[in-house]
Amino acid sequence: MTYPVNAAVAERTLAHNVFEPALDLLADLTPRLTAETAVRRFLQHDLQRALRTILPWTAHPDPHVRRLASETTRPRLPWAPRLPALVADPTPALPVLDALYRDPSEYVRRSVANHLNDISRDHPDTAVATAARWLTDPAPTTRATVRHGLRTLVKAGDPQALALLGHDPDATLHVTGPEVRTPEVRVGGELAFRYQVTNTGSRAASLAIDYVIHHRKADGPLSPKVFKLTTRTLEPGEQWSGLRRHSFRPLTAAATTPACTAFNSRSTDAPRHSGLHPPGALTPARPYGRGNSGSSAWVTV
Repeated sequence: MTYPVNAAVAERTLAHNVFEPALDLLADLTPRLTAETAVRRFLQHDLQRALRTILPWTAHPDPHVRRLASETTRPRLPWAPRLPALVADPTPALPVLDALYRDPSEYVRRSVANHLNDISRDHPDTAVATAARWLTDPAPTTRATVRHGLRTLVKAGDPQALALLGHDPDATLHVTGPEVRTPEVRVGGELAFRYQVTNTGSRAASLAIDYVIHHRKADGPLSPKVFKLTTRTLEPGEQWSGLRRHSFRPLTAAATTPACTAFNSRSTDAPRHSGLHPPGALTPARPYGRGNSGSSAWVTV
Protein backbone atom coordinates (compact mmCIF):
# COMPACT_ATOMS: atom_id res chain seq x y z
CA MET A 1 0.00 0.00 0.00
CA THR A 2 1.26 3.45 -0.89
CA TYR A 3 -1.12 5.54 1.25
CA PRO A 4 1.52 6.23 3.96
CA VAL A 5 3.98 7.07 1.18
CA ASN A 6 1.50 9.49 -0.40
CA ALA A 7 0.94 11.19 2.95
CA ALA A 8 4.69 11.39 3.61
CA VAL A 9 5.31 12.90 0.17
CA ALA A 10 2.79 15.68 0.87
CA GLU A 11 4.05 16.31 4.39
CA ARG A 12 7.77 16.44 3.59
CA THR A 13 7.66 18.26 0.26
CA LEU A 14 5.29 21.02 1.37
CA ALA A 15 7.52 21.60 4.38
CA HIS A 16 10.39 22.29 1.97
CA ASN A 17 8.30 24.09 -0.69
CA VAL A 18 8.85 21.32 -3.25
CA PHE A 19 5.66 21.53 -5.30
CA GLU A 20 5.51 20.37 -8.93
CA PRO A 21 7.95 17.42 -8.56
CA ALA A 22 5.92 16.17 -5.60
CA LEU A 23 2.67 16.28 -7.57
CA ASP A 24 4.34 14.43 -10.44
CA LEU A 25 5.48 11.75 -7.99
CA LEU A 26 1.93 11.39 -6.59
CA ALA A 27 0.60 11.00 -10.13
CA ASP A 28 3.13 8.19 -10.67
CA LEU A 29 2.07 6.52 -7.42
CA THR A 30 -1.70 6.81 -7.95
CA PRO A 31 -2.12 3.69 -10.17
CA ARG A 32 -0.99 1.68 -7.12
CA LEU A 33 -3.23 3.49 -4.64
CA THR A 34 -5.00 6.67 -5.61
CA ALA A 35 -3.37 9.78 -4.13
CA GLU A 36 -6.27 12.26 -4.17
CA THR A 37 -6.14 12.90 -0.41
CA ALA A 38 -2.44 13.77 -0.55
CA VAL A 39 -2.87 15.96 -3.64
CA ARG A 40 -5.59 17.95 -1.84
CA ARG A 41 -2.91 19.20 0.56
CA PHE A 42 -1.31 21.00 -2.40
CA LEU A 43 -4.66 22.40 -3.55
CA GLN A 44 -5.22 23.81 -0.07
CA HIS A 45 -1.71 25.28 -0.03
CA ASP A 46 -1.85 26.99 -3.46
CA LEU A 47 -4.92 26.27 -5.56
CA GLN A 48 -3.87 27.88 -8.84
CA ARG A 49 -0.35 26.50 -8.75
CA ALA A 50 -1.63 22.98 -8.11
CA LEU A 51 -4.25 23.23 -10.86
CA ARG A 52 -1.57 24.19 -13.39
CA THR A 53 0.08 20.82 -12.74
CA ILE A 54 -3.16 18.83 -12.45
CA LEU A 55 -4.79 19.98 -15.70
CA PRO A 56 -2.28 18.18 -17.99
CA TRP A 57 -3.12 14.91 -16.17
CA THR A 58 -6.40 14.91 -18.10
CA ALA A 59 -4.41 13.82 -21.18
CA HIS A 60 -2.40 11.13 -19.38
CA PRO A 61 -2.53 7.66 -20.99
CA ASP A 62 -3.32 5.99 -17.64
CA PRO A 63 -7.03 6.31 -16.65
CA HIS A 64 -6.06 6.25 -12.96
CA VAL A 65 -4.14 9.50 -13.42
CA ARG A 66 -6.92 11.07 -15.50
CA ARG A 67 -9.41 10.12 -12.77
CA LEU A 68 -7.06 11.62 -10.17
CA ALA A 69 -7.38 14.99 -11.90
CA SER A 70 -11.16 14.96 -11.42
CA GLU A 71 -11.36 13.17 -8.08
CA THR A 72 -8.75 15.19 -6.20
CA THR A 73 -10.38 18.50 -7.21
CA ARG A 74 -13.88 17.50 -6.02
CA PRO A 75 -15.08 20.19 -3.58
CA ARG A 76 -16.75 17.67 -1.27
CA LEU A 77 -14.80 14.44 -1.70
CA PRO A 78 -16.09 11.90 0.89
CA TRP A 79 -13.64 10.81 3.58
CA ALA A 80 -11.35 13.73 2.81
CA PRO A 81 -11.17 17.35 3.95
CA ARG A 82 -13.30 19.70 1.86
CA LEU A 83 -11.68 22.26 -0.37
CA PRO A 84 -13.26 25.52 0.87
CA ALA A 85 -12.02 27.56 -2.10
CA LEU A 86 -13.70 25.19 -4.58
CA VAL A 87 -16.82 24.88 -2.43
CA ALA A 88 -17.11 28.67 -2.62
CA ASP A 89 -16.24 28.85 -6.33
CA PRO A 90 -15.93 25.62 -8.36
CA THR A 91 -15.12 27.34 -11.66
CA PRO A 92 -11.29 27.08 -11.41
CA ALA A 93 -11.58 23.27 -11.67
CA LEU A 94 -14.14 23.24 -14.50
CA PRO A 95 -11.44 22.96 -17.23
CA VAL A 96 -10.55 19.58 -15.72
CA LEU A 97 -14.13 18.36 -16.08
CA ASP A 98 -14.49 19.85 -19.55
CA ALA A 99 -11.45 17.84 -20.63
CA LEU A 100 -12.74 14.57 -19.16
CA TYR A 101 -16.53 14.36 -19.59
CA ARG A 102 -16.08 12.51 -22.90
CA ASP A 103 -13.31 10.25 -21.55
CA PRO A 104 -13.39 6.67 -22.93
CA SER A 105 -13.08 5.20 -19.41
CA GLU A 106 -16.28 4.81 -17.38
CA TYR A 107 -14.08 4.89 -14.26
CA VAL A 108 -13.04 8.43 -15.19
CA ARG A 109 -16.50 9.57 -16.29
CA ARG A 110 -18.03 8.39 -13.01
CA SER A 111 -15.60 10.64 -11.13
CA VAL A 112 -16.55 13.54 -13.42
CA ALA A 113 -20.24 12.93 -12.68
CA ASN A 114 -19.59 12.78 -8.93
CA HIS A 115 -17.60 16.01 -9.16
CA LEU A 116 -20.52 17.68 -10.98
CA ASN A 117 -22.85 16.39 -8.26
CA ASP A 118 -20.61 17.98 -5.62
CA ILE A 119 -20.89 21.30 -7.46
CA SER A 120 -24.68 20.98 -7.65
CA ARG A 121 -24.98 20.98 -3.85
CA ASP A 122 -23.63 24.52 -3.53
CA HIS A 123 -23.99 25.97 -7.05
CA PRO A 124 -26.93 24.34 -8.83
CA ASP A 125 -27.00 26.93 -11.61
CA THR A 126 -23.31 26.30 -12.38
CA ALA A 127 -23.86 22.54 -12.44
CA VAL A 128 -26.84 22.79 -14.79
CA ALA A 129 -25.06 25.27 -17.07
CA THR A 130 -22.00 22.99 -17.23
CA ALA A 131 -24.12 19.96 -18.05
CA ALA A 132 -26.01 21.92 -20.71
CA ARG A 133 -22.73 22.94 -22.31
CA TRP A 134 -21.59 19.30 -22.44
CA LEU A 135 -24.85 18.25 -24.08
CA THR A 136 -24.18 20.66 -26.96
CA ASP A 137 -21.07 18.61 -27.84
CA PRO A 138 -21.83 15.14 -26.49
CA ALA A 139 -20.27 11.72 -26.75
CA PRO A 140 -22.65 8.74 -26.75
CA THR A 141 -21.99 8.47 -23.00
CA THR A 142 -22.57 12.13 -22.11
CA ARG A 143 -26.28 11.95 -21.27
CA ALA A 144 -25.62 9.18 -18.74
CA THR A 145 -22.78 11.23 -17.21
CA VAL A 146 -25.03 14.28 -16.94
CA ARG A 147 -27.89 12.25 -15.47
CA HIS A 148 -25.62 10.87 -12.74
CA GLY A 149 -24.05 14.27 -12.12
CA LEU A 150 -27.43 15.98 -11.64
CA ARG A 151 -28.95 13.22 -9.51
CA THR A 152 -29.14 15.31 -6.33
CA LEU A 153 -30.91 18.13 -8.17
CA VAL A 154 -33.34 15.66 -9.77
CA LYS A 155 -34.15 14.19 -6.36
CA ALA A 156 -34.75 17.73 -5.08
CA GLY A 157 -37.11 18.45 -7.99
CA ASP A 158 -34.93 21.20 -9.47
CA PRO A 159 -36.88 22.48 -12.53
CA GLN A 160 -33.77 23.37 -14.56
CA ALA A 161 -32.15 19.97 -14.06
CA LEU A 162 -35.40 18.14 -14.83
CA ALA A 163 -35.98 20.16 -17.99
CA LEU A 164 -32.40 19.60 -19.19
CA LEU A 165 -32.92 15.84 -18.86
CA GLY A 166 -36.13 16.03 -20.86
CA HIS A 167 -38.67 15.89 -18.03
CA ASP A 168 -41.67 18.19 -17.92
CA PRO A 169 -41.61 20.47 -14.84
CA ASP A 170 -45.08 21.82 -15.72
CA ALA A 171 -46.81 18.45 -16.13
CA THR A 172 -50.36 18.38 -14.75
CA LEU A 173 -50.82 15.14 -12.83
CA HIS A 174 -53.25 13.42 -10.52
CA VAL A 175 -51.54 11.18 -7.97
CA THR A 176 -53.44 8.61 -5.92
CA GLY A 177 -51.66 7.12 -2.95
CA PRO A 178 -49.34 5.94 -1.70
CA GLU A 179 -51.91 3.67 -0.03
CA VAL A 180 -50.28 1.64 2.73
CA ARG A 181 -50.99 -2.09 2.65
CA THR A 182 -48.74 -2.90 5.63
CA PRO A 183 -49.34 -0.19 8.28
CA GLU A 184 -47.00 -1.98 10.72
CA VAL A 185 -43.66 -3.36 9.55
CA ARG A 186 -40.99 -5.11 11.57
CA VAL A 187 -37.34 -4.48 10.85
CA GLY A 188 -36.44 -7.12 8.30
CA GLY A 189 -39.90 -6.94 6.74
CA GLU A 190 -41.36 -4.95 3.85
CA LEU A 191 -43.52 -1.86 3.54
CA ALA A 192 -46.07 -2.41 0.76
CA PHE A 193 -47.95 0.45 -0.86
CA ARG A 194 -49.99 1.05 -4.00
CA TYR A 195 -49.87 4.15 -6.17
CA GLN A 196 -51.37 5.58 -9.33
CA VAL A 197 -50.26 8.53 -11.47
CA THR A 198 -52.47 10.00 -14.22
CA ASN A 199 -51.44 12.54 -16.83
CA THR A 200 -54.39 14.94 -16.79
CA GLY A 201 -52.74 17.38 -19.20
CA SER A 202 -53.15 17.78 -22.93
CA ARG A 203 -49.65 16.69 -23.97
CA ALA A 204 -47.30 13.78 -23.30
CA ALA A 205 -45.29 14.17 -20.11
CA SER A 206 -41.83 12.74 -19.40
CA LEU A 207 -41.75 12.03 -15.67
CA ALA A 208 -39.23 11.09 -13.00
CA ILE A 209 -41.32 9.42 -10.28
CA ASP A 210 -39.76 8.95 -6.84
CA TYR A 211 -40.92 8.25 -3.32
CA VAL A 212 -39.48 9.50 -0.04
CA ILE A 213 -39.00 7.54 3.19
CA HIS A 214 -38.69 9.70 6.29
CA HIS A 215 -36.68 7.69 8.85
CA ARG A 216 -36.73 8.59 12.51
CA LYS A 217 -33.17 9.36 13.66
CA ALA A 218 -31.90 8.30 17.09
CA ASP A 219 -31.90 11.92 18.30
CA GLY A 220 -35.51 12.55 17.28
CA PRO A 221 -35.94 14.35 13.93
CA LEU A 222 -37.01 12.71 10.68
CA SER A 223 -34.43 12.21 7.94
CA PRO A 224 -35.79 11.92 4.35
CA LYS A 225 -34.27 9.58 1.77
CA VAL A 226 -35.41 9.52 -1.86
CA PHE A 227 -35.95 6.27 -3.79
CA LYS A 228 -36.75 5.95 -7.48
CA LEU A 229 -39.93 4.33 -8.76
CA THR A 230 -39.51 4.93 -12.48
CA THR A 231 -38.69 7.28 -15.31
CA ARG A 232 -41.33 7.12 -18.02
CA THR A 233 -43.52 9.07 -20.43
CA LEU A 234 -47.29 9.21 -19.97
CA GLU A 235 -49.54 10.17 -22.87
CA PRO A 236 -52.53 12.50 -22.19
CA GLY A 237 -55.04 10.61 -20.05
CA GLU A 238 -52.68 7.66 -19.50
CA GLN A 239 -52.44 6.09 -16.05
CA TRP A 240 -49.54 4.23 -14.46
CA SER A 241 -50.01 2.27 -11.25
CA GLY A 242 -48.46 -0.53 -9.29
CA LEU A 243 -47.56 -2.10 -5.96
CA ARG A 244 -44.16 -1.38 -4.42
CA ARG A 245 -42.51 -3.34 -1.64
CA HIS A 246 -39.82 -1.41 0.24
CA SER A 247 -37.47 -3.59 2.28
CA PHE A 248 -36.52 -2.68 5.85
CA ARG A 249 -33.86 -5.38 5.98
CA PRO A 250 -30.87 -4.02 8.00
CA LEU A 251 -27.91 -3.40 5.72
CA THR A 252 -25.50 -1.90 8.29
CA ALA A 253 -24.56 -2.35 11.92
CA ALA A 254 -26.21 0.97 12.82
CA ALA A 255 -28.84 0.85 15.54
CA THR A 256 -32.49 1.00 14.45
CA THR A 257 -34.88 3.30 16.28
CA PRO A 258 -38.56 2.23 16.50
CA ALA A 259 -40.46 5.04 14.80
CA CYS A 260 -43.38 6.11 12.73
CA THR A 261 -41.95 6.34 9.23
CA ALA A 262 -43.79 8.79 6.98
CA PHE A 263 -43.39 8.72 3.23
CA ASN A 264 -44.76 10.35 0.11
CA SER A 265 -44.59 9.96 -3.64
CA ARG A 266 -43.15 12.61 -5.98
CA SER A 267 -43.26 13.00 -9.73
CA THR A 268 -41.39 15.53 -11.83
CA ASP A 269 -41.17 18.76 -9.77
CA ALA A 270 -42.77 19.77 -6.50
CA PRO A 271 -41.33 20.83 -3.16
CA ARG A 272 -40.84 18.35 -0.36
CA HIS A 273 -43.60 17.99 2.22
CA SER A 274 -43.60 15.48 5.03
CA GLY A 275 -44.84 14.86 8.52
CA LEU A 276 -45.09 12.31 11.31
CA HIS A 277 -48.49 10.68 11.77
CA PRO A 278 -50.14 7.88 13.77
CA PRO A 279 -49.66 4.32 12.50
CA GLY A 280 -51.67 3.64 9.36
CA ALA A 281 -52.89 7.20 8.87
CA LEU A 282 -53.34 8.47 5.31
CA THR A 283 -52.17 12.06 5.10
CA PRO A 284 -51.63 14.49 2.21
CA ALA A 285 -48.16 15.25 0.94
CA ARG A 286 -47.41 17.21 -2.21
CA PRO A 287 -45.78 15.15 -4.95
CA TYR A 288 -43.62 16.52 -7.79
CA GLY A 289 -46.57 17.16 -10.07
CA ARG A 290 -49.95 18.66 -9.33
CA GLY A 291 -51.69 16.26 -7.00
CA ASN A 292 -51.59 15.28 -3.33
CA SER A 293 -50.51 12.03 -1.82
CA GLY A 294 -48.85 10.73 1.32
CA SER A 295 -48.97 8.10 4.03
CA SER A 296 -47.15 6.64 7.02
CA ALA A 297 -46.38 3.33 8.63
CA TRP A 298 -45.11 2.16 12.02
CA VAL A 299 -41.77 0.35 11.98
CA THR A 300 -40.92 -1.80 15.01
CA VAL A 301 -37.82 -3.70 16.06
